Amino acid sequence: MKRTWINLLLLVTLLWPLSVAQAQDSTPSAGPVYIVEFGDNLWGISQRFGVSMDALAQINGITDPNQLTIGMRLIIPGLEGLQGVLTTAQIPFGESLLSLSRRYKIPLDLLVRLNKFTNPESVAAGASLIVPLPEDGETNLELKGGRATLKEGQSLLEMAITQGSSPWSLMSANEISASWAILPGDTLHYPGDDPGPGALPESINFAVADDLPVIQGQTISIKLSASGDVALSGEISGRTLTFHQEQDGTWVALQGLHVMLDPGYYPLTLRGTLADGTSFAFSQSVAVLDGGYPYDPPLAVNSETVEMANIQAEEDRWAEIVAPVTPERLWQRQFASPVPEYYSDCYPSQFGNRRSYNGSSYDFFHSGVDFCGLVGTDIYAAADGVVIFIGEMVVRGNATVIDHGWGVYTAYGHQSETLVNVGDRVTQGQLIGRVGETGRVSGPHLHWEVIVGGVQVNPLQWLAREFP
Repeated sequence: MKRTWINLLLLVTLLWPLSVAQAQDSTPSAGPVYIVEFGDNLWGISQRFGVSMDALAQINGITDPNQLTIGMRLIIPGLEGLQGVLTTAQIPFGESLLSLSRRYKIPLDLLVRLNKFTNPESVAAGASLIVPLPEDGETNLELKGGRATLKEGQSLLEMAITQGSSPWSLMSANEISASWAILPGDTLHYPGDDPGPGALPESINFAVADDLPVIQGQTISIKLSASGDVALSGEISGRTLTFHQEQDGTWVALQGLHVMLDPGYYPLTLRGTLADGTSFAFSQSVAVLDGGYPYDPPLAVNSETVEMANIQAEEDRWAEIVAPVTPERLWQRQFASPVPEYYSDCYPSQFGNRRSYNGSSYDFFHSGVDFCGLVGTDIYAAADGVVIFIGEMVVRGNATVIDHGWGVYTAYGHQSETLVNVGDRVTQGQLIGRVGETGRVSGPHLHWEVIVGGVQVNPLQWLAREFP
């Protein structure tokens, strides 16, 4: 009897998609609608959705493009099979084209046509995604639903039973026409309250990449939470991501993106081993935007400080100093200005500015922020940490470097004197030195750097928000 029931269940599973397809085909659809907003015109709407102006005007009975009014509902042709009001959402980190299709219950081909996707880079984290909302007025774009990952050797029936569901319910919820189309490692969705990342295993509770899209020279923060123990690694723009665990169990990786990195799409890759020994890998593109950094006026400096041999030797030494990754996070709060308040918003030159020295071409960039100051002006530690370097350098002059843990460092250059020693544990706001004009300078100031994952990043980002 039991075997007969299972055979009947499998037969229904195989026949169900055909009956559903027939039922859907019998219900004609005019297509989704778009609600006209301020500044819209017929040409712009047609370009946005990849349809011709004539087709858009014909299906909506528009004879004069000037007929458009704010709040007007336009049917978008060529998207038969979709219903609802078209709106824009941001693609979260941890999603793929397939998982977005399953999340929003939009057939894959229609999702591609609706968003004019041409390659995987189009599904970059932080990019815009056009989706149809229900006609009932629901405006919540939060991705909802439970997730289950098909394990090696597990059948769809077995997975469905463990989720308190049925094979055909899972196939329906995931727009799957046949059970053989599901492969081990696939993450499927079922009704529930879990808003986790749809392209990652079910034991990854959430995955977030902050400040997307990223600007050249900024820091990206990747956070994940998992059920049980997990081992994580990853890469972005040729840099290895090192994950550290917070007290609440959240895993965090911080990485700087070089200020001279070409704008474009870069894969952010995650790899991991879950508590049950299962391995996973995931990659999603991240857009890196041009920072629009300006050009400083040409500077006249000591010629010794712009000799390439001296510069290269210093950069090699600098890379060695900031390479170690201390596993303990030593800072606890948002970074603070390293100079007195009356100078805290005075910048002779900001991070990333392109530079020319002694008549050279603009082949140089500014690796930190310059704060105003006179010789002898106080310099403070921007955050808690340990002093790991004090010394004289050709370019940075009399410099101090503080390790804040997790591969995050701050550096203080051109000082007239230092007031701490290597090995000292310093606290935020502690007096550590005084402004000077040593090294490559055209006048007294503090050159302040923030280095994350071996890359110099915009220090003002660290003053504007709290990391991680």
